[in-house]
Amino acid sequence: MSRLLLIDDDTRLTEMVGGYLRHNGFEVDTAATLAAGREQLRHAQHDALLLDLMLPDGDGLDFTRELRAEPRTRRLPLLMLTARGEPMDRIVGLELGADDYLPKPFEPRELLARVKALLRRAAPDVGEDEVLRFGRLEVDLGARQARLAGAVCDLTSHQFELLMVLARAPGRVLSRDQIMDMLKGHPLEAFDRSIDVHISRIRAVIEDDPKNPKRVLTVRGAGYVFAKKQDLA
Repeated sequence: MSRLLLIDDDTRLTEMVGGYLRHNGFEVDTAATLAAGREQLRHAQHDALLLDLMLPDGDGLDFTRELRAEPRTRRLPLLMLTARGEPMDRIVGLELGADDYLPKPFEPRELLARVKALLRRAAPDVGEDEVLRFGRLEVDLGARQARLAGAVCDLTSHQFELLMVLARAPGRVLSRDQIMDMLKGHPLEAFDRSIDVHISRIRAVIEDDPKNPKRVLTVRGAGYVFAKKQDLA
């Protein structure tokens, strides 16, 4: 049974969401403040975090930055729940390391679908132990890890999934729609702009010079392409 942590100070929403998720087979811990959430994360192992952005003792964006700086929580699947649903808020959240973003109000069924998708993306693929090598970059499918010159790249599970889609089709231009279709378990409601945000984050950790990328290239008006191995030699 997957264990979730929900950090939100809206008691009514917490009771409704927590009850709905428990009814659908999840174990759910709750916290009304960031301080209480920190304690929960410190003393228990969680499979995913559902995080409100506006909390009594701080901002969820700052908390996300804090989580992504800690080795223990760096890859914890994170879904933001917030009334701040403007595109720029979503982009900032994704850039800081959130895996998904759901504006309030939302349908519990949509939340359930997104949580399941988040956990599927984070789960290892049984039987996939292939390592894709592109010069100094390795994409380890079994370990769900990218390494540049032997150093592990700091990517969220969603960002690794996106990198894997591109790396499996070197030299092939993929449109945003094709990428969305190929991302296993990706919510259908996701917006195209999120692809651009995640690509930017991927470049920041796998490119020698993110401003002059050599591995993940933009094809203007068409999409993205991962460079062929011979082009990276």
